[in-house]
Formats: sequence, structure tokens, C-alpha cells
Amino acid sequence: MAAAVAAGVAPVRARFLASKEQFHAYLRARGEPGAQAGGSGEEEVEKEKVDKEEEEEEVGSWQSEPPAKRVRSENLSQDGENREDAGAEEKEPMERKRARGQNKSRPCMKPTRYEQSRLCPSVTQGCAEKCYFGPRCRFLHDVSEYMATKPTDLGRSCVLFETFGKCIYGVTCRFARAHLGDGFQNIVNADLAKQWEGKLPVKNNLSKDLQHQLRKRKFSFKKADEYLRGLAKPHGDGGKGRKATGCSTEEQEASNCTTPQEGLGDSPECPVLPEQGEDPKPDALQSPSPIKTVGPVTDEDIIKLRSCEKKKLEIQGKLYLAPLTTCGNLPFRRICKRFGADVTCGEMAVCTNLLQGQSSEWALLKRHHTEDIFGVQLEGAFPDTMTKCAELLNQTIEVDFVDINVGCPIDLVYKKGGGCALMTRSNKFEQIVRGMNLVLDVPLTVKIRTGVQEKINVAHKIIPKIREWGASMVTLHGRSREQRYTRGADWDYIAECAKIASPMPLFGNGDILSYEDANRAMQMGVSGIMIARGALIKPWLFTEIKEQRHWDISSSERFDILKDFTNYGLEHWGSDTQGVEKTRKFLLEWLSFLCRYIPVGLLEHLPQKINERPPYYMGRDYLETLMASQNVDDWIKISELLLGPVPTSFTFLPKHKANSYR
Repeated sequence: MAAAVAAGVAPVRARFLASKEQFHAYLRARGEPGAQAGGSGEEEVEKEKVDKEEEEEEVGSWQSEPPAKRVRSENLSQDGENREDAGAEEKEPMERKRARGQNKSRPCMKPTRYEQSRLCPSVTQGCAEKCYFGPRCRFLHDVSEYMATKPTDLGRSCVLFETFGKCIYGVTCRFARAHLGDGFQNIVNADLAKQWEGKLPVKNNLSKDLQHQLRKRKFSFKKADEYLRGLAKPHGDGGKGRKATGCSTEEQEASNCTTPQEGLGDSPECPVLPEQGEDPKPDALQSPSPIKTVGPVTDEDIIKLRSCEKKKLEIQGKLYLAPLTTCGNLPFRRICKRFGADVTCGEMAVCTNLLQGQSSEWALLKRHHTEDIFGVQLEGAFPDTMTKCAELLNQTIEVDFVDINVGCPIDLVYKKGGGCALMTRSNKFEQIVRGMNLVLDVPLTVKIRTGVQEKINVAHKIIPKIREWGASMVTLHGRSREQRYTRGADWDYIAECAKIASPMPLFGNGDILSYEDANRAMQMGVSGIMIARGALIKPWLFTEIKEQRHWDISSSERFDILKDFTNYGLEHWGSDTQGVEKTRKFLLEWLSFLCRYIPVGLLEHLPQKINERPPYYMGRDYLETLMASQNVDDWIKISELLLGPVPTSFTFLPKHKANSYR
């Protein structure tokens, strides 16, 4: 009953509540060698208290327990007067600061530390005689020598071999016993492999030829160059058209674009974009009104600039999974797609990195073949790089829409003029939207926040302009940049903006963790909802919304979801040691959110609110209790059940300071 009066704590039934000492004593006892990882929900768990110093030795190491969590544990055992004191302690700036923000200096294990020795990729690929490094190669070429030092296999079945009939990692696979024959020969299931001939399970890969063109700056940006020349050339239209501005020095350096002084006065006239006073088409998901032109531009020129009408994007009333960045986007999207997510989007990619052909950035654009409505999200601060990047993607990848992230609050992006900063740079914002819309054959969408400052909402002023500039849809997160994720999302303001946006669709985003939250959001007049943290906490939320029910999912079902995630991760990042540990890293990041979920059967009343944190409670079995732990060591224990023991000297620190403790 104490949880019901503690502010910000989820209301767990009294018979499941536990103290910190009882919680960790139970996990420690059941986690000892010989104890079974699972138990009957009918068992009565004996709750033994342990000495405080002993518990601190068990829990504490390089990071102390978050103050908010410590205060909540005290609230469960102290009287009302002490609760008020504890609440005051929680509000102190120094205490709060220690549990907020990002761990920017997180330890990172490099791949070279995963194994004592590494096999040359040329050997794995069956072309050892063509080693790229030749006599200078530092990797092993002797398979027998490599196998003598290779870490022990993690299991008897390889997900790549079982899915595709062949494992491209051969002897380096951590599940190699499933597909190695005599003499370490890599076995192939010919019948299964034949089924995948000519098929790509993952699309939008960066080819070597395209990467070479981008690095040598040989890729043609014809449409973007025409548009950018128009920005640099003054127009005598009384200021109604585009503002006559040249690219800044920073823009020129970023994109190597031509300055206005380099003969642009002799260039042909370019199209003038729709004036701000014009009404858009009723169907905002189609292309904007035809472009008005001045000067000698012919119909043939316009056809070249816009090769075809925009494709339609039918997503009204659909569930949109936000482009989350902490848990390995593509494998996580596959999980949410299985549970009913209708629209998926790749995580935010930086346009300048894409234009430079960076493989790591292009990986964010990859699309699994099961994703039927898929978009990519771009971040940038200048019209030249954003417009060129849009044209690049329009020609090279398979995508249903392109989203501009004008809602990113992080300092690294904001201080460079991107993300939320574009909401205060209306000229650049307009030039970016108009330019990208001009060169894209697919709809352009924009994601924004209520504003930059906490108590000054500006989205209602910007949304009509975004509609006039040609965007097909806006997604509004109901918080400002300064708020980040504190306090509740302002859905009343989102409702006001939805009316202003009409007939352009507006999706709402913020604090949706149950089907009741989703129903209330849809009653606000939005065209659909975007789900972010709610999906991280419980990815089966999409099923709950579509079936209008609370799912009291069991611990074994939740563990199967984690097992699927690890399999998808091994498919995506590889089944060798490096791929296994990358999968583990993203799994641990996801567990920092999953531990916030409280099983339906344990709650005093439904639904759980997204900003309510769980108290210490005993689950109905060992695994359910283990999944409720916010201790990093317990997350590592879960990862070891799926991916085997962690490497020597393994360390993990979650991205957000308040997510866990040791």
C-alpha cells in the first residue's frame, strides 16, 4: 500500500512488494550454481533480510544506486514524516544531477580485445591467396592455429545456417559446430540456400561503386544543383518567392558547392516555388501544386526536375514506430513489426556522413524485407547538404517516405543548427523542406517538438508554414527541447495543432504505454500516433492497442522475445565474436528500458503510466523477478542465458545515467 502514496511510483499490490535487501537476497540465492532459472508462481518466497553493509558490497561498485530509487526504497519502510524528508532529498539539485543525463565516457571494448587472435577475412571468404594486405597482414592464415585459440562455441545451432542454409562466417562463427565438417570445412544446405538465391533479406545496402562515386565526388546531383543555383540567384519578386541567399562558407565546405561569384549569373532561370499564400492540395499525401515558373524554363525542364508525381503514403490511423536509437534499430523494428507496428523508420542518419559514403551511417538506412511501409530519417542544418542527400537517397534506395528530424534535442546536433534549432531558423528550414520536396519522388515528412523553450510553444506557428512548403505530414512530440522527457506530454496542445495542420495529417507522440493512452490520443483529432519509449518498455504494446486489451504476458514469453531479438541481431551483425558482442551490447541497452515494465497481474490498478517507476517487487517466478532488476549485473546475467559468458574484463554502462546501478 505504501507504493500508492509514493509520488512517481507505480502502484504494485502490497503482497508483491519487497525491500531492496529482500529483492537482492532472493536473486542472489536463486542465482547460485545449482539453482534453477525459473520457478512456480505459486511458491511462497522466503524474504530474508541481510546486513546493509553486505548488500552494499553486493550492489555497489563504480556507480551508486540512483537517488530516486534509493528514496523510493526508503519510502516503503519509513513513516510519512520520513517520506517527506526523503522527497525533499530527492529534489536537491546535486542529488538529481547525479542521476540524469548521459554517460558520455562509457567504457568501450574494441573488437581486438574479444579474441586473442583473429582469422584473416580472406581465409573465411575462401580466397586466402588473394589477401588484401599480403605479407603485411597481421591476421592469422592458419585455420588450425586459429581454432586452437578460438573461444568456446556458444551453442549447437547457428541461426544463419538454419535460416539461409549457409553461414558466411565459417570457422569464426561462435556456433560453428552446427555447420563445420571434417577439416573445418563449412557445410552448406544446398536446398535451403537455393531458396535465397537472388533474394535480399535486407535492402538499401551501400555498394562499393556508389561509395567510390561519393568519396570521389562523382555522383550527379542535377536536381539539387538546379535548386541551389536558384537559392543563390536574386529574384525580383518582391520577396514573395525564395529568399536570395548564397550558401554560407560552412555550407560550401560541407558540400563543395559552387559560390554565387563563380559564374552563376549566366545560369538559366530556375523554378519559383509556390508562394506561401497558396492552398495545398486537399490530399496532403500527394505532391504539392505544380511549380510556377518565370523566364525561359520550359515544360520539358520541369519534367526533368520532377521526373514523376509523388507516390502516395496511406498511413492514416496506423501505428508508427519511432526511429529509436538505443537498442539496435533494425532487429528491434523486426520485433515490433511482429507485434503489429504498421509504419517503421530507420534511426536518424546525418546527411553529411551519408554524402561522404560512410558505411556506418548507411547502415542506418537498411530495410528488412518484412517492412512494408518504411521510411528513413535525416538530420542536417543546411539546404545544400539536405537537398543533395535527399536526391541521393531518391536514386539509390528503396523507401516509402523521408523524414526530417527537427525534434532532436541533443546538444551535438542543436549547436550545429540542426534538430530543434531549425525551429528557430525559419529561412533555412523553409529552404530545406522546399528543396528536399522538389527532388524526392516519395512523400516528405517532418518531426518537430512543441518548441525550444519549456513554456514557449511555437509549433502552432510553424505547422501551417510546413504545410505550405510542401511536406506531406508532421509528427509532433508534445514536449519542448528544454523538457526533454520530463513532465507529461501536452496532448491538449497537440490537439490544437492537429486542427491547425488540417488537411495535412498530423501524428502525435508522447507517453503512450497502454491502449487507453492510445485511445485518448486518437480522440484528440490526430491522424495517427507515433510510439517511442512505450515500445522499448513493452514492444507488444502494438498488439494491446489493436486488440484493446491488457496482456499479462508471462516471463517465458518475454524471454522468447529476447531470444528472437538476439537471433535477429546475429543475422544483422554477424555470428562471429564481434557480432555476438555487438548484439549483446544492444540487448543490454534494451534491457535498461525493459526492466521498467511491471507485469499486469502485479499492479494494484491499470494501466501503468510511462513516467511511473517500479518499486522493488517480487515477481511470480525467478525470471520475472530477474527481469525487474535495475542492476547492470542482472542484465548481464540475462544476456549470458542467451549469448553465453561475457568476455574477460567485460564492462557495460548504460547510455543514460538514471537507467541502472551496480
